[in-house]
Amino acid sequence: MAVGIQLTQTICAQEARSGLDLRGTLTGQMVASNELTKEPRSGSPVVPGSRSVIYPTWKISDSWFSTGAFQLVTRPYYYEEFSTTGYGVKGSVLQATLNYSRVSPKGSILVRAGQMSTAFGSFPLRYDDAENALVDLPIGYGYYYAPVTMHGIAGAQIDATRGKLDGRIQFANSSPANPRSLFSDDQYGNWAGGAGYTIRQGFRVGVSGYRGPYLSHNYPYYFPGELSPSELKAHAVGIDASWAHGHTIAQGEFQKFVMPYTAIPTFRESAGYGEIRQVLSPRWFLAGRYGQSTSNAAGNERRIEASAGFRLFRFELIKAAYEVRHYSVSYKDDDHTFAVQFVTTLHAAAGRE
Repeated sequence: MAVGIQLTQTICAQEARSGLDLRGTLTGQMVASNELTKEPRSGSPVVPGSRSVIYPTWKISDSWFSTGAFQLVTRPYYYEEFSTTGYGVKGSVLQATLNYSRVSPKGSILVRAGQMSTAFGSFPLRYDDAENALVDLPIGYGYYYAPVTMHGIAGAQIDATRGKLDGRIQFANSSPANPRSLFSDDQYGNWAGGAGYTIRQGFRVGVSGYRGPYLSHNYPYYFPGELSPSELKAHAVGIDASWAHGHTIAQGEFQKFVMPYTAIPTFRESAGYGEIRQVLSPRWFLAGRYGQSTSNAAGNERRIEASAGFRLFRFELIKAAYEVRHYSVSYKDDDHTFAVQFVTTLHAAAGRE
């Protein structure tokens, strides 16, 4: 399920003046990877997993509505968890916002406040397993120590469109590189935003950025003797593009991150990926993604992932994917991962005139 400006289109398309809409994505997953056997996890090379995301929407009036995204996921599920220890189940609030929207023939405006995805980048619009044509996340994105988090951030955002232009501006309580809850210490205001232009139907280009303090005193990469987290402000810039024609969809991003330190050298990273999905028939599609990152601390990384998808019925999808990760540092062997996902979606709605 997409968020942001697309939510306005969804709500306005409903005929009822008020009502409830409930959508959900349920995923079962089986993964085989040599990374699971390495230290510190040192476990079985094959693990099952599951993820459930529920999207409730309450339409209060023609202009006011509330949306949410609540996730329950097993560990390990995401590829970035394969190199860590622990098993279990965790719930989290990805989205929980109160929204106000106005739409006219010339454009639209959407104001949101609460827990929401970062306004940086384009992949947060399609983090759902039913929207992601592959299994892994693009390079640069993650739920833990990635430059761009997929967890929700508390803040406020304005989205607007006019003609072929779209834009968004967000003020949040923490950085996309280190999200903090409203009950955490070390909360510092961060700005993020972006803009895009639709060159023609199906072809859009965009830019985005963020800036603000990113460290916290309990962060693993906050070292003794460092300045106060409030004095060190990270910044990032990115460009993105998407193109769709017929049965082909292509999209990609390139991003640069600068995270300043004084006790150690400033961390700098560049990351980019491109992906393509080709629909072969109403039931079958193929997809591929190539990603690469370069940093002055961890070296270079290259990821290549390919997948095949088969739609059993309208709301049921099976994906099989293989990914290889190659590292430039000599002490890291390549990681090979094969995954199968079964994804089903649910939808129920009730309205009142």
